[in-house]
Amino acid sequence: MRLFNPPKIAPPAATYSHGVEISQNARWLYVAGQTGIKPDGTIDAGIEGQAEQTWLNIVATLEGAGMTIKNLVKVTSFLTRPQDIPAYAKVRDKYLGDMRPATTMVVVQALARPNFLIEVEATAAKD
Repeated sequence: MRLFNPPKIAPPAATYSHGVEISQNARWLYVAGQTGIKPDGTIDAGIEGQAEQTWLNIVATLEGAGMTIKNLVKVTSFLTRPQDIPAYAKVRDKYLGDMRPATTMVVVQALARPNFLIEVEATAAKD
């Protein structure tokens, strides 16, 4: 995996890279949009709890495929409230650590259920 942050554009403003290149023979995993639903079907009311569970769900999906956070190459985050961006970013950054996948964050009017504050989809690749 090679990260690209060309000097001809502004540096990344957060925990991401502008581009990620994957080797030709990599195995790909597309992680469907994950929300804050816990294994027992419950969901926290606040963004911190939902964000935490969302990332736990992503990690579990990666692990199920024999991958880790280090295999993430693209993350797309959907939030329903712009004021939740700092709290979400704190949780996201905790999970990403020093990893810098390409990312997109979008604030949307609504998600599939009214109590969903966040949904995150991801793509991973492993040589």
